[in-house]
Amino acid sequence: MFGLKSWRRKRLRTQPFPARWIKILEKNVPLYNRLPGADKKELQEHILIFMAEKNFEGCGGLSMTEEIKVTISAQACLLLLHRETDYYPGLYSILVYPSAFVAECYEELLPGLYVRDIQVHLGESWKRGAVVLSWDHILSSASDIYDRHNVVLHEFAHQLDSEDGQVDGAPVLKDRSMHITWARRLGEEYAKLQEDARHGRQTLLDQYGATNPAEFFAVATECFFEKPVQMQKKHPELYAELKQFYQQDPAKFTWN
Repeated sequence: MFGLKSWRRKRLRTQPFPARWIKILEKNVPLYNRLPGADKKELQEHILIFMAEKNFEGCGGLSMTEEIKVTISAQACLLLLHRETDYYPGLYSILVYPSAFVAECYEELLPGLYVRDIQVHLGESWKRGAVVLSWDHILSSASDIYDRHNVVLHEFAHQLDSEDGQVDGAPVLKDRSMHITWARRLGEEYAKLQEDARHGRQTLLDQYGATNPAEFFAVATECFFEKPVQMQKKHPELYAELKQFYQQDPAKFTWN
C-alpha cells in the first residue's frame, strides 16, 4: 500500500499545474507571491497531491469550488515545504462554511462535571479526521499578510501538532534531541506571553496564544509566516526554532 501511495504521488507531481490555479494563488494567497521560484514549484506539486487525497465539503449552503480548494490547499501545503511529509495523514476532510459557524463544546469544571457551551468559530481543527474553516475569513486573513492572522495556517499548525497523538504545542520533530531545546524555548516564550497578557502589555504574538501551549504554537506559526522580520527581531530564539522546524526562512523573502 505504501509503495502504491508513493507511486501515485510521484505521478501527481509530474502533472502540469493549471494556469488558472496560478491566477487563484496570485490573487488569493499573497504569501505565494513572495516565495522564490523553486519554492513555488514545490508548493504546486504539494497542492496537486493534497487536492487529490483530501475531501472538500461545502457546509451551510456553500457550494464547493476550485477556487476554494486551491486557496486552502496552498496555505496548508506552505507548512510542508522542504520537509518530509505524509500530507497530514490523520486528515480526511476539509469542511468549509460560507462564514463564521457555531460549534458546540463542553468545558470540564470539575472532574466528571461538564458544562455545555455554544461558541462562534472561524476555524476548528479536529484531532483526527477534519479541519473546519470559514471561507469569508480564509479570504480576509490571507489577503492581509501583515496582520498576524491566518486561519488556515493556524488550524493546520494544529494538525501538525496532533500528528504524535497529542495536541500540546510539540509537533513531531526531526531529531529527538530537539525536544529539549524546543520545550525550553517555546516554554519560555509561552510564559512571557502569558505574563504580558495578564499585565495588558502589547505583544507581537496574538495573545490568544496565551490560552495553552497548543494555541501558542499555532499563533507563533501565523506570526512566523506573516510577520517574520518582526519576529526575528523581537523573538530571535523562537524564530530560530520555527525556522529549523519548518525548514524555511520567510524573513529573507519579505519586506515587512
